[in-house]
Amino acid sequence: MKHIIVIGGGAAGMMAAYAAAKKGAAVTLLEKNEKTGKKIYITGKGRCNLTNACEAEKFFDNIISNGKFMYSAFYQFDNQAVVRFFEDAGCKCKEERGERVFPVTDHSSDVIAALNRELKKCGVEVMLHTGVKSLIFESENENNGEKDENGAGVSNSGIRKVTGVELTNGRKMFADALIVATGGMSYEATGSTGDGYLFAEKAGHSIKELKPALVPFTVKEDWCMEMQGLALKNVSVSLTNGKKKIYEGFGEMLFTHFGVSGPLILSASSHYVKKYLGTPVNLTIDLKPALSKEQLDKRLLKDFEENKNKQFKNSLDGLLPSKMIPVMIRLCGISPEKRINEITKEERNKIVELLKGLPLTVDGVRGFREAIITQGGVHVKEVNPSTMESKLVKGLYFAGEILDVDALTGGFNLQVAWSTGYLAGESAAESYS
Repeated sequence: MKHIIVIGGGAAGMMAAYAAAKKGAAVTLLEKNEKTGKKIYITGKGRCNLTNACEAEKFFDNIISNGKFMYSAFYQFDNQAVVRFFEDAGCKCKEERGERVFPVTDHSSDVIAALNRELKKCGVEVMLHTGVKSLIFESENENNGEKDENGAGVSNSGIRKVTGVELTNGRKMFADALIVATGGMSYEATGSTGDGYLFAEKAGHSIKELKPALVPFTVKEDWCMEMQGLALKNVSVSLTNGKKKIYEGFGEMLFTHFGVSGPLILSASSHYVKKYLGTPVNLTIDLKPALSKEQLDKRLLKDFEENKNKQFKNSLDGLLPSKMIPVMIRLCGISPEKRINEITKEERNKIVELLKGLPLTVDGVRGFREAIITQGGVHVKEVNPSTMESKLVKGLYFAGEILDVDALTGGFNLQVAWSTGYLAGESAAESYS
């Protein structure tokens, strides 16, 4: 019987262990934390948006980095297969807005419990409080450092094979194959401390630059702080660098003491981090996306007619949240004490322009501690997309966030973890003995 070691008890690691065991392998899952699934527990604000029920084409559209690499993994274990897995494991699922899938109970702990039940049923040995110091290879010959035209590592003629791991307590464990599913750099408290990148580099792999993604924006303007805690629903944002549009979306956002956050902003951030991190870009918020400028002007005229004897500062309650009114008044440059019947057409146009395009300057993002995922990771040119096995070291597989694959919010990143984990587990069990 083949023995497979999986490093990391998160989404990808648990699924990899399950898939390998189902194929008849003896599987040992090593997790340095006191329990499995610590990051799963906090996903979806504790509800766990475990996948997205969209069509395959939409799934790939929502992957930011290296979507084509995911073809084999997704079709081997797609979103429908994920839902079937959890339903069969006793975790009933439901679909919500945006085709997002959650456990019916709204408890991420039920997702983790389902995975743990399946691991136990398949005979997977789970070793908690067990850290890995390094990987053990068949020979000590290092990769020669040669790179191809894409910057990926190229194996030498004496390609190595991984044979096991050395634990942090000094003990050595040996196996026929090894799956590294240690996560990325985000949410360090869950155990994502970048260990897997060091293992991959030692094996000769190159690591694409690591960046925080799905992360709040910091902005130049200080008036955001005045609206701290204000959440907006059904707004549109566009992110531009000069005339180039980086991102456009519709949804929910939140003002913070440092800038902006919320689902809409997090999605925008992944596009920003990909190519523009460190470059100031323009973020424009359309507060009334359902109305054209002409329609909004008519609405404003109607409100002004009903409040013509009021002061300007007391006339915007029907259009804006109270926390936003002082900021908007200041930005449009109209005296708050001015009577509504004295406001000119030009001043009214300023109000309309601001409502349809509230401008902010993005000057960066928050760090890994606030990022949902990591952008960057093991270079996918060095990994076989049909098996998740390293092209440089035999018997070494990668799954989940450690790979240079990331997606937008909505359950897509967990689907990446399930799909790559499942393919890595099956492939490892079917390969080397």
